Amino acid sequence: MSEAESARRHNGRVHGDPGSTAAAPPSGIPRPWWIYQGTGRPLHDVDLEEILPPPPPWRTFGGVSACPPDADAPGALSDRDGAPAEPPAPPEEEQDAARRLGATPLGLRAGAEEADVVNAALILRRPLLVTGRPGTGKSTLAYRVSRELGLGRVLRWPITTRTTLRSGLYGYDAVGRVHAAAAGQAAEGDPQEPGPEDIGDFLQLGPLGTAMLPYRLPRVLLIDEFDKSDIDLPNDLLDIFEAGEYAIPELVRVRRRRPAVSVLTDDPDRSTVIASGRVRCNAFPVVVITSNGEREFPPAFLRRCLQLRLPDPDADRLAAIVAAHLGRADDPRAQELIQMFLERSELEGGLAADQLLNAVYLVTSQSQVPGPEWEELLRAVWHRLDAAGPT
Repeated sequence: MSEAESARRHNGRVHGDPGSTAAAPPSGIPRPWWIYQGTGRPLHDVDLEEILPPPPPWRTFGGVSACPPDADAPGALSDRDGAPAEPPAPPEEEQDAARRLGATPLGLRAGAEEADVVNAALILRRPLLVTGRPGTGKSTLAYRVSRELGLGRVLRWPITTRTTLRSGLYGYDAVGRVHAAAAGQAAEGDPQEPGPEDIGDFLQLGPLGTAMLPYRLPRVLLIDEFDKSDIDLPNDLLDIFEAGEYAIPELVRVRRRRPAVSVLTDDPDRSTVIASGRVRCNAFPVVVITSNGEREFPPAFLRRCLQLRLPDPDADRLAAIVAAHLGRADDPRAQELIQMFLERSELEGGLAADQLLNAVYLVTSQSQVPGPEWEELLRAVWHRLDAAGPT
């Protein structure tokens, strides 16, 4: 299939309703160069590798999988150049995706600015830094991109003040390995140090480490609430993203005796083989970094990210969110709550969409409309998101 034919079939013809223009962005029609359309509907009859341009020369990493070929493994195990690649990502976790996206697509296309920036990040192989008030759908964006492009399970790396780069790359249970060696010594009566042959049993890749494996198609990595991180983490992470590779010192030290080691990944019941203690990516992951704007990031980090600020959802998008999660947007009580929510959100300095869902569910899940206590209950559900407390 030619690139022109792929683009023609992709834009507006592979996401469900072929002839519909109701979901067009404010600019009128999808831009011809868009890959991500912002509909939340999976691609059909189009291979992402066919329509995704090659990476820029400065973002080409060429990692090769050390996993032995498996004839029973699903999907292609080589990239567009025929080099060995990791098995495809596992399918999306349906319950997790349903919690994030709802049972049905929103029914609205994303705004042109969102689609422009997401597509630019895809083509340039750059991380996407997404900001906005809490509840505007920053984390949901990663799941929507993954579902639409068919990239499988989202790798989520939640950030706290104690998060380190290593925790995102891998975890190594040195104490457990020593205890296992001691138990073996007691059973065999032969004192010995832990050998390299068992090291893979005590090492597991984290979300970041798994995303950087040499896959044929990119994985989606959600780095959630990055503004909570330690001050050094942005610069540490920047080095990994620029190099496209990382080393595991525990495996580098034993590489002469164990040149290839099988380790667990962040995907349930999945493992991979790491050669010489180093991992280099092939398809750079789709990295979605969310921030509530609680801190500033170093200029060097910002320069290498594409930035997107999500606006507060309007009435149409809130109705679509209610319909996707609860299927009750046409209920007059839900419509009234949406208008009340918008007014209250403006007074409170911004409320989260899940607060609206809570209120709609409270009202529509029972036959009787709440009585005089409803206003007080609504104040509790629609509380402020900052430390100022209720007004």
